[in-house]
Amino acid sequence: MARLSTCTLIAAIMLCAFAAMPSLAGNALREKGKPATISGSPLTVTPSRDWNRLAISPGKKTELWTLDGENLNDVTFFAGIEPGKPLVREVSKKRKPLPKFTSNTLLVEVPELLEGTYRASKDIATFTVSGAKPDRFLEHDGIRFTYDYVDEDALPRRGEGRAALIKGLLYMATYDAPRLHYYDRTLEDFHALTDAAKLN
Repeated sequence: MARLSTCTLIAAIMLCAFAAMPSLAGNALREKGKPATISGSPLTVTPSRDWNRLAISPGKKTELWTLDGENLNDVTFFAGIEPGKPLVREVSKKRKPLPKFTSNTLLVEVPELLEGTYRASKDIATFTVSGAKPDRFLEHDGIRFTYDYVDEDALPRRGEGRAALIKGLLYMATYDAPRLHYYDRTLEDFHALTDAAKLN
């Protein structure tokens, strides 16, 4: 694949920003300092700044939050994925089956589970897990991992995930943003948001 110039990447990012603007009207504000329950689960988050919860949801146990608009800095919460279930809603179990979280899934296998989900649900061919290490998430032993991928819009993106297995359920938060400009600019906001997450 030919490498995109910086100008081309900036133009693509701006198009994403303009495309996201009309959809913000149907979203819900998650206000600074106010606890928010995620998908009716025991998972709550108290943001240190205002965020937008997008009206769209990739799955029953998920919520999508953003600061600047969809596809610019997306945080996805996975609030207690049960064994036998995929991370996101399946469009077609026959044509596009998604990998499932199972009772035998280990923490070190969670990045692979996310990779398989992205490849199938987003039609991504290029996805690389670039690092993984032990982490504390939701006051439990967990994993923190980073990854890079190219979406169907040909824009290079980078992501970070934090996950923990608690009482047989998978709790995870992922952060995705264009590698140029947006990823580094709002990474610490993701860290602050996930540090403020807890189970009731």
